[in-house]
Amino acid sequence: MHIHIQDLSFETIVGILEEERHTPQKVVLHVKIDYTYTENNFIDYAKVASFLESTMQEMAYFLLEDALNDLMQKLKILYPQMDKIKLKILKPSILPNAIVGVSQSLCFKKN
Repeated sequence: MHIHIQDLSFETIVGILEEERHTPQKVVLHVKIDYTYTENNFIDYAKVASFLESTMQEMAYFLLEDALNDLMQKLKILYPQMDKIKLKILKPSILPNAIVGVSQSLCFKKN
């Protein structure tokens, strides 16, 4: 089963520049989670979206790379049934002529 969360948008403190530490900016997240679905073993995409937004706002990461790594590891702890996750975090307003961001995919081996 695949869960897709596209264009999850919110404002948060993220970045290393002084202005970025004081002024929230828009971020956009795209998430794909693969897992084995059963009737009693599902992942609630609304809870995943809420978790991502609240964690980014609470943590106020300096680097997108730190946010990416931390969020992926925390999601794996919350949802051990995940087989694979792909997460992309974008800053659509930081450059006037481009949308920039980071992404990563992780596969989790089953024991």
